[in-house]
Amino acid sequence: MFKTKIVLIVAILLIPFIHYGQHTDQINSNRPGETMSAFAVGKSVIQVETGIYGIKQNHEILNYDANGFGLDFTLRWGLFMEKLELIADLQYQNEKYTQLFNVTNRSALKQTVLGAKYLIYDPFKNYEKKVNIYSWKANHQFDWHQLIPAVSVFAGANFTAANNPYSFSPEASISPKIMLITQNHLGDGKWVFVTNIIADYITTDYPSYGYVLTMTRGFNDKWSGFIENQGFKSDFYSDAIVRGGAAYLLNKDMQIDASISSSLKNTPSILYGGVGFSWRYDAKYQEVRMNIDSGDSEKKALKRAKKIKRG
Repeated sequence: MFKTKIVLIVAILLIPFIHYGQHTDQINSNRPGETMSAFAVGKSVIQVETGIYGIKQNHEILNYDANGFGLDFTLRWGLFMEKLELIADLQYQNEKYTQLFNVTNRSALKQTVLGAKYLIYDPFKNYEKKVNIYSWKANHQFDWHQLIPAVSVFAGANFTAANNPYSFSPEASISPKIMLITQNHLGDGKWVFVTNIIADYITTDYPSYGYVLTMTRGFNDKWSGFIENQGFKSDFYSDAIVRGGAAYLLNKDMQIDASISSSLKNTPSILYGGVGFSWRYDAKYQEVRMNIDSGDSEKKALKRAKKIKRG
């Protein structure tokens, strides 16, 4: 009986390693943090991530207060291939701006970014974690492979309308935005660490350079929490922000979230909090499997999947 169990376990371990596409069983939203994840939503998948927030600002040197609300909207669309994702990121803000005895109500699209993200390295591709059926210690020792991050790049453009009160220039402009993205899955996937290195408004008089670091922890099948540090610097505006929050999975395609953020400086001091919702449409998604042992490429795997579906 014991030998039969051993043979069965070994047989299972010898099954060819299967690599799946980037589509996950449950929605994988960038909310409520500000980082962009390295992985795409999956070919033919459409995902909407939106939310509302309230914001309060005070600048001690310039002596102004600004209080209002805003709306975030991000559309993610997996197109052409598993590794590619098209992104539209919009932010609208409406606030009352008070300086001395002058009160101004201002509102506009604070951010309009259109671009694409591409996964250039996946550490899980062609990788199989070895299982030692004779050693508990070997199976539970630290897996150094998880320190190798997935790496993606984002390239897009900022679109700013003329006379935008949140812009450093009264003129309409289009300027590039690029980003390097890394993502690590730690502790059997319960912890996820994402890094974004950002160069924004590159060709303007006030280019901005920054980073966002996010650590997310999955507590169970429904709840997750995160902490985040964001910094950016330019001649127009520099700041450092800390952020924290949680998300709750309503079902495999819907998530709600809440977060709160605060700046680390008082020029200006910023405090804002919000709630959000993410929704995924994946009815047209066709699972891609690549049999590594037989050397399938993604193209061959997709053809095989179509044949299986027709059969």
